Amino acid sequence: MDLGSFFLGFLSALVFASVSLTAVYFRLKRSRERRRAIKGYLDLIPDLTAEQKAQVQEIRSTFLPRVGQIRENLLRERTELARRLFADPPDRNRLRAVAQQILTHQAELENEVIEHILEERELLSPSQQRKFHEIIMEQFSSGGLGVHDVRTGH
Repeated sequence: MDLGSFFLGFLSALVFASVSLTAVYFRLKRSRERRRAIKGYLDLIPDLTAEQKAQVQEIRSTFLPRVGQIRENLLRERTELARRLFADPPDRNRLRAVAQQILTHQAELENEVIEHILEERELLSPSQQRKFHEIIMEQFSSGGLGVHDVRTGH
């Protein structure tokens, strides 16, 4: 094998790897951007009418600030719990109280999401409701609240 063939093969492999990595990068970037654009489950239903979209925005104008406040409370309480876990000496009664407050905030979040889903569901046609059901089942299958879970940061 001569040096020219080796160089041509090496250059071809380098170009192929560069093109492949670029394609993967842009696909992942597009996927992340799409996920960031999702503020709620109905963003995953492509055939909403302009009127439905306007109603969704109205619903979100009250829902998102409420759950945002609950998420902030959860974050604050979890930070407090972590801090108190390593205090010397640990105050077990205070740890239990903070844990109970976290559970209260989680229940608030669950209830807000339930009411929100029911409110959004009323806006949908029967075929959209079937799609909505599929989305909810998929989103909740991880054990959380899907796009409205605390872990998502939405």
